[in-house]
Amino acid sequence: MKRVLSIIVIITSWLSISFFSVNAFAQWYESTGHASIKNNDISGAKSAAIKDAITQALVFSGARVTSMQTLVDGVLMQDQLKIKSHGEIQKIEMISEDRRSDQLAITLRLDIFPQQEHCPASQFNKFVAITQTQLVNREQAMMGQIFDIDKATSESLYKTLNKSAMNAKPTAYFNFPIRVGEFFNQQYDYSNALLEEIAMRSNSQYVLLSQMVDISNSDKLNSDYAFWQDETYQRSYKVDFALFDGTTYERLWQKSYRSQAIWPFEKTEIIDVFSEKFWGSDYGKSIEEINQTASYDLQAAMACLETQGKILHIENDKLIINLGKAHGLEKGQLLSIAHHNYLTDAAGNKMPHLITTLNTVQVNQVYQQSAVAVSVNQQPLPNIQINDVVQLINLEP
Repeated sequence: MKRVLSIIVIITSWLSISFFSVNAFAQWYESTGHASIKNNDISGAKSAAIKDAITQALVFSGARVTSMQTLVDGVLMQDQLKIKSHGEIQKIEMISEDRRSDQLAITLRLDIFPQQEHCPASQFNKFVAITQTQLVNREQAMMGQIFDIDKATSESLYKTLNKSAMNAKPTAYFNFPIRVGEFFNQQYDYSNALLEEIAMRSNSQYVLLSQMVDISNSDKLNSDYAFWQDETYQRSYKVDFALFDGTTYERLWQKSYRSQAIWPFEKTEIIDVFSEKFWGSDYGKSIEEINQTASYDLQAAMACLETQGKILHIENDKLIINLGKAHGLEKGQLLSIAHHNYLTDAAGNKMPHLITTLNTVQVNQVYQQSAVAVSVNQQPLPNIQINDVVQLINLEP
């Protein structure tokens, strides 16, 4: 007789996932996806909610999404989804559909082969600073006077990530305009100091930078002879993202996204990019779709990255660090300590290098964003300095 294991995980009000293991290989996941109904487009909202439920379940199970099945009018057209080298969805069932006002929630049940490779780092949360994207060609914002689109889209991405129940947690840093062009060139001559400042001010280990490289409009789509029709334009949207480690300054992930959508407003109309009118338009929806896709990709890229912190204060054999409950830290957690020791290559570039010391400390007080750790067995902590790196010690086999 097979043993049936039932575990229910309540994550947030936005997502609840439960999984049921009927054998050693497959697990049933129950996932609820959410979407807003805009312009009475129920079919589009169903598709978005189903995609959200599937992707959340995949990321939570440790799988990597390489393609999403075709969705037509909210109905799954294929019963199989390939997952990058780690697993596969064998079956999907729709459990329920719930509509409240302009919000739609769809619950699915998925049979997923879990990731075979164990990733201990996924049990801890990683914080990432969501910075304000840079609008490369500001003259392209003339139509509609959408010069604040950099702030609005960065805020939208932050909200999208904040709804997710995965372990990459966003920190809002989009109120500060920054120059990011050098971080996207091929010479890799970007400023380590800027990354360090953003990481320190936001108390985030990771920093997400972005630049909006194209929001240009095409020629008018409808004919001048059709004077009874409103003017209609096609508008581009292209954005580049890059993820950096604020401790080592390494570029960890980079990707570009591009789309086009109808700009339904009159050419001379001034548009508020923070309004529902903008985000409810085809163009606003296309940006939201890119932000949702980028959120999934970022979560997958960060799933197995290490959670590291820094020493904020030293007092005898006691340390105060910038990791806490929000990061998944618990009382009794063991930490190692490492020093920065940058190496310089032949071209004069600094290469990150950490030297792990023999010192081990144990957490004995935990707060939301910080913790107090003491030396194991009250041993002295020689040569330890403020801003040294603390690393989580995983005791699992």
